[in-house]
Amino acid sequence: MSVPAVPPVPTVLVLEAEPPPRLGPLIGQADIRYTGERSLAGALPGADVLLVWDFASDAVRRAWPGPGPRPRWVHTPSAGVDRLLCPEFVASDTVLTNARGIFEEPIAEYVAGLVLAMAKDLPRTLELQRGREWRHREGLRVAGSRAVVVGSGPIGLAIAKTLRALGVTVAVTGRAARPGIHGAEDLDRLLTRADWVVCAAPLTDRTRGMFDARRFGLMQPSARFVNVGRGALVVEDALVAALSERGIAGAGLDVFESEPLAPDDRLWDVPGLIISPHMSGDTVGWRDRLGEQFTELFALWRAGKPLPNVVDKERGYVPSHDTDT
Repeated sequence: MSVPAVPPVPTVLVLEAEPPPRLGPLIGQADIRYTGERSLAGALPGADVLLVWDFASDAVRRAWPGPGPRPRWVHTPSAGVDRLLCPEFVASDTVLTNARGIFEEPIAEYVAGLVLAMAKDLPRTLELQRGREWRHREGLRVAGSRAVVVGSGPIGLAIAKTLRALGVTVAVTGRAARPGIHGAEDLDRLLTRADWVVCAAPLTDRTRGMFDARRFGLMQPSARFVNVGRGALVVEDALVAALSERGIAGAGLDVFESEPLAPDDRLWDVPGLIISPHMSGDTVGWRDRLGEQFTELFALWRAGKPLPNVVDKERGYVPSHDTDT
């Protein structure tokens, strides 16, 4: 997608978070200004570009409908864009890009780690070790098992590739069928046969709450569930019931409806549930890679060249080259 010509020294507004981004290559190329959540609305009219460095904030969605001009390009250093979108932003001509290309492999590795941990009962092993208790158990074979990966974007495809390397038979579902990808209409049928169900879908009006009591009820009692997409994709009450009543055998959550998870949240005590603090894509040096990606995109934008990673704001994600995901 091409964008209009930009001023000689465009203004880049950064919604700040700690640690700040390393934007050294932009010195002399842009007027870089920093703002917090409270001052964002007043700063937006003076910005050509908005870098949403605090990608866990809802401030953009709240501030965007205000008066005055808006940035022509917004970049979020995250895969999901649901925290940004409001009707006014969706209807605008502003180009939105995300961090596609940064998190796929780390998240795939993390999912593989959860699958192996649950198959080999590692949480219980660590618990028994702390109690100095020697208790022999039998683990599960991962090779030869079946997985359904929900979400056919780059993250879902990377997860499928990694699980296949472990010998897992993987089916991937997306919004629409294409070669090698099942359509959404196949999901229920695939759930009934899966040993592993991995959710890596974007959060949209269509996918919100997609894993509810009905879908957990379709799964085998021996199935395990993993969510690395967005917390609101899962009806947490339904997951708690499925685990507590042994409707499924286990689960691993890296994302939640409310983050951070409160110390007194009931999820901490749910049997068979592994909890991690939204860290599946975060590896040593990840913030530096995000900063580098933004400076590379800025060079393209300033030169008037097409930007990669352009989000379809109506759909809420970057479409694949073939069809919807």
